[in-house]
Amino acid sequence: MNKVKIEELKKLGLNRYEAVIIASKHARTLNTKRIRMLERMTEDPDIQIDSRKVSMTALLELLDGKVKFKRSDSM
Repeated sequence: MNKVKIEELKKLGLNRYEAVIIASKHARTLNTKRIRMLERMTEDPDIQIDSRKVSMTALLELLDGKVKFKRSDSM
């Protein structure tokens, strides 16, 4: 099981709460894509689906810089 260290998130300028919000939104997007692919499997059984958990995939993609986000610092 992969673990994401808080220090890695701080390098992005995020605290753990911001990272969870951003990653959860991205995980929902990944899950929606996965569901669409599952629906198409009845038509094309050769479709490959990623078996990793979407939450961990979303966090790792956030750390790799594949997820775009904009911070609003207004409170």
